[in-house]
Amino acid sequence: MDMDETIDEFGESTVREIGEITLRLERTNGLLERMLAEVAKTPSTHAIFVDAGYLYAAAGRLAAGTEDRRAFDLDAEALIDALIDKARTIFADSRLLRVYWYDGARRRIHTSEQQTIAELPDVKVRLGNLNANNQQKGVDSLIRSDLESLARHRAISDAALIGGDEDLVSAVEAAQGYGARVHLWGIDAPDGRNQAEPLLWEVDSQRTFDADFFKPFVTRRPAVPYEGAQAMPRPSREDVRFVGAQISARWLSARGREALVGLLPGHPYLPGSVDQELLVEAERLLDYSLRGQSDLRRVLRDGFWDHLQKCY
Repeated sequence: MDMDETIDEFGESTVREIGEITLRLERTNGLLERMLAEVAKTPSTHAIFVDAGYLYAAAGRLAAGTEDRRAFDLDAEALIDALIDKARTIFADSRLLRVYWYDGARRRIHTSEQQTIAELPDVKVRLGNLNANNQQKGVDSLIRSDLESLARHRAISDAALIGGDEDLVSAVEAAQGYGARVHLWGIDAPDGRNQAEPLLWEVDSQRTFDADFFKPFVTRRPAVPYEGAQAMPRPSREDVRFVGAQISARWLSARGREALVGLLPGHPYLPGSVDQELLVEAERLLDYSLRGQSDLRRVLRDGFWDHLQKCY
């Protein structure tokens, strides 16, 4: 074979290879175009996560003047419909996955009210425990588990979170870590915020609903007086701060300055065990539940830290 024939054969082989590569590229591009077209046709999905403890306390105080669930009725069905409508307006190009309703119940057994809510379409009721002081336990961990799981499996692109507790920060971070956007919905507080600042810092957007939004769904029950009945008034911020300092003094006396040195680097945050101990003792001294009272819980922690820093 002479040189010209070799060149011709080499040229034909190269042309064939280039043709095959071009064909493969065209097929790949066609596949990508079809995939992108399918993705474009797939709607975004959102879900609503409701911390019922926060909602009852904040909405009751705003619309009925009390946080005591026994003192007012909440039309949960109508309220959930209103929240779904609001989400439909905000997430215009998105479809609703469902509403997650987190509440507490003794031994996780549904009350009649919770059962009614659970039977509503597109609503999932998830229950934590309710202790002797009517405080929810385990609700925050349920919210985190659901948020993280749904975000990880790409089941939602947006989450509307109605809550205020600082413990929800980890739930927000977990969902955002998988690409979901978390939008914090709050309830107007007459004398300041009822949502923890660290929670406000972490979310992708914030929205607050006023009394006009909640009044149609909250009805104050007629007072039924009975002998010896006495409702405990909401403690003042000064009283709560003083109790925080009082508990701090006891804590320092029991544990010593070595424990204080280990605590200071975490300021202004407290380890979970210390924060829980502070909350339980404060509620005992105040004879008042601080559940859903994010503003008072911050004041309580401030009082605790103020005393520690004075002693350092």
